[in-house]
Amino acid sequence: MKKSLRFSAAIALAATATLTLASCGFGGDAGGDDAASGKTTLDLLVPSYSDNTQGLWEDVIDGFEAANPDITVNLEVQSWDNLDSVITTKISGGEAPDIFNGGPFAGYVADDLLYPAADVVSPDTLSDFQDSFLANAEVDGTAYALPLIASARALFVNNALLEQAGVAEAPTTWDELLDAATKVSALGNGIAGYGMPLGSEEAQAEAAVWLWGGGGTFGDADAITIDDPSNLPGAEQIKKMIDAGATQADPGSTDRSPLMDIFIQGKIGMQVGLPPTVGQIAEGNPDLDYSIVPIPTKDGSAFTLGVMDQLMAFKNDEDKQDAITKFFDYYYSADVYVPWVQTEGFLPVTKSGAEALSGEEALKPFLDVLPGAQFYPSTNTQWAAADGAFKSLFGQIQTKPAQDVLTEIQAQVDAG
Repeated sequence: MKKSLRFSAAIALAATATLTLASCGFGGDAGGDDAASGKTTLDLLVPSYSDNTQGLWEDVIDGFEAANPDITVNLEVQSWDNLDSVITTKISGGEAPDIFNGGPFAGYVADDLLYPAADVVSPDTLSDFQDSFLANAEVDGTAYALPLIASARALFVNNALLEQAGVAEAPTTWDELLDAATKVSALGNGIAGYGMPLGSEEAQAEAAVWLWGGGGTFGDADAITIDDPSNLPGAEQIKKMIDAGATQADPGSTDRSPLMDIFIQGKIGMQVGLPPTVGQIAEGNPDLDYSIVPIPTKDGSAFTLGVMDQLMAFKNDEDKQDAITKFFDYYYSADVYVPWVQTEGFLPVTKSGAEALSGEEALKPFLDVLPGAQFYPSTNTQWAAADGAFKSLFGQIQTKPAQDVLTEIQAQVDAG
C-alpha cells in the first residue's frame, strides 16, 4: 500500500463545501456602455466550486477594474444545482450574461449566441491553452469557449481500512475492486467498501467511470449513444457491486459531495474523487491515512474521466467585445490565473499554468492519469439533455435492469 500523502498549504485552501453558495446577483446597469459614466458594464455569471469561489472572482474583478477603470464587472454566483435553470431563464428573457462559466455549450453555438474564442482573446492568450483542452471546446473545428479548469478523477483509498480488511494492495481491476470493497464492507460499524454516488448531483460522472471503464461510450459530436451495447458491462458491474453489499446503503439516491464527506471521516474504503478532495481532507481530517491511485477498470487498463469547464462570451452587444477581450486576457495571465486555479484545487488549462504548478505534489496523481482522460461529448447539442437524463434516471439502476435504465436515458435524450 502506498504511504499517506502530505500536501501543501496552498492546496489545502481548496476545501470544498456543498456547492450551495447563494447568488449575489448582478448589480448596477446590466446594459453595455453606460452613457452617464462612460463605462462599459460586463455581467459575469459563474457557479460556486467552493467556499473560495466568490472571493476569488471578487479579487480578479478588483484587480481588473483597477487596471481598466472604464470597465465595470457585475458578478453573480450560483450553485451548480441552480446554474442550468438560471442561465436558461436569462437567455429566454434576453438577459444572457456577457461572460458565463459553465459546461455544455454546443446548443448556444447552434443558436449563434457565442463569440468564437479567437474573437475574444489575444493571439498570445489563445496560444497558451493546452491544445487538447482547446480542441475539446470546438464545434465544427472552431473553438467557441475558453477552457477554464480541468479535472481528472482518481481513486481515493483509505489505507487503514483496506489493511484491516486484509487487502494488501489497492485494486486495479473490477474483480479486485469488488473483492476489496466486499471485504471492507464486512468490517461492519457503518463502514462501506466503495462509495458509489448515483444521486442527481453528478450521476453522469459515476456512470462514466463504470461504463467507460468497461469499454463503453456516451457518443461523440455527431451522436449520443447511451444505449450502446458497449455500455452494458459497466452498468451490470454497478449492479453487481450493489447486490454484493460492496457499496454504501441506497447508492441510487446518494450524492457525491455528502458521500465524500463520509470518506473523509474514515467510514468508506474507496471512492472516486477530484483534485479538490485533497484540500477537503487536509481541512476535515488531516490525519487520514490514504492514497490516490488510478481508477480500476474492467481489465486494468489506464483510464480517467476528464472534465473541463469553460468560459464563454455571449454576443449581446458588439460594443462590449473589446472589454470582454481585456477581461479574458487579464484573467488568463499567469499571475492572476495560477493562484485562482491553485486555490480551487483544479488542474490548469494553460501551458504557463501547468509549468507554474508542475512541482505541486498534490496534483501529480491526477496529472499522471490525465493523458488517458476521456471527456463528455459536450460539443454535441444533445449532451445537455443526456446530462439531465443521467441525473434524473441513472440512480434507478439500483432497482431496475441495467439495460432498461440505459434505454430510458436514451429515449429521454432522443425526445429532447
